Amino acid sequence: MRLLNNKVKGTAAIVLAIGVGMACSLAAAAAPEAALAAPAAIAGMAERMAACTACHGKQGRATADGYYPRIAGKPEAYLLNQLQSFRDGQRRYPMMNYLLANLSDDYLQQIARFFADQHPPYPPPASNEASASVLERGRRLVTEGDPQRRLPACVACHAPSLGGVQPGIPGLLGLPRDYINAQLGAWRNGDRTAKTPDCMAAVARALSPEEINAASSWLSAQAVPADYAPAPALPAPLPQQCGSQPQSGVQR
Repeated sequence: MRLLNNKVKGTAAIVLAIGVGMACSLAAAAAPEAALAAPAAIAGMAERMAACTACHGKQGRATADGYYPRIAGKPEAYLLNQLQSFRDGQRRYPMMNYLLANLSDDYLQQIARFFADQHPPYPPPASNEASASVLERGRRLVTEGDPQRRLPACVACHAPSLGGVQPGIPGLLGLPRDYINAQLGAWRNGDRTAKTPDCMAAVARALSPEEINAASSWLSAQAVPADYAPAPALPAPLPQQCGSQPQSGVQR
């Protein structure tokens, strides 16, 4: 299982950041200050996002390398939170930290809105070498959790469809297995954090490496429905307190 601190990936990311970071910084610098602060959509946003789509794929749909995630169609508030976390160093990945270091909140909002509005089709799931027993273990963790360990199911927070929830909970389908492994590993190791109480860190630390691999293998093997989209609200309160998510907005 390849985690976020994979040295080969990290070295490649730093090298690529030199070229890609210059492109993204130049794109931001070329925008007039008034445009950066304006709430309306910036003209030519697709062209400005060329540096982002170099890694995240056309329209943010992800690429086939199995590492960079799809950002198209994610909730706008979730994307904005992640962009701000990368910019401010709360979430660490050299390429992203470098790209976003000097961008304003208004411009990050424009980026988040642009990718939230993109809805390209999902590709079929990548081939999966996991055994049937591993996939079944992953399915149970995702859909049922482990009540004896008070471990919530993924669907309890990310919606029964696993499509995420507005305004700030992301969907889990259509993501590469390596990326899911990396993020759960980063939370488990303390390399990725969120506002306290950090519910994702608590969940990830309760999972063994084998369970992380099982959950990511099952999630990445699922086909994405045609109507896949973030739910407006959850059918029940969150199973744990999460500092980054309000408890309101629950469907009754």
